[in-house]
Amino acid sequence: MRISVFRKAHFNAAHRLHNPKWSDHKNAEVFGLCNNEYYHGHNYELEVKVSGEVDPETGYLIDLKVLSDLIKKEVEQKFDHKNLNLQVEEFKEINPTAENICWVIWKTLRTHLPEKFDLAVRLYETPRNYVEYEGL
Repeated sequence: MRISVFRKAHFNAAHRLHNPKWSDHKNAEVFGLCNNEYYHGHNYELEVKVSGEVDPETGYLIDLKVLSDLIKKEVEQKFDHKNLNLQVEEFKEINPTAENICWVIWKTLRTHLPEKFDLAVRLYETPRNYVEYEGL
């Protein structure tokens, strides 16, 4: 039986959208208020989807406690109440857009999950704006 399980998580983080190769004028023009030199923050909502075949012996696709602990360690503890540009290594060279944050989370979680599982990550930057990455 193929099925999907979901786990939600939350973190607060600050960031600044900025391309160091561009002039201040172009950055302001492209990123607007999100280019604020003093940064700005979001209350991010994360949804992680794992899909695959149910283990006939346990009845689980994946133990949700294991998934919860993985998200807490690899995402929440790493990103929560952080300035993504300054405090998270992955964003020293990558602009921390919602798209890139979602991709970094997917890539991080993917390395800790068995290949038998499909993984999708959905990240809400606001209740109306979200991105999703499935690794396709």
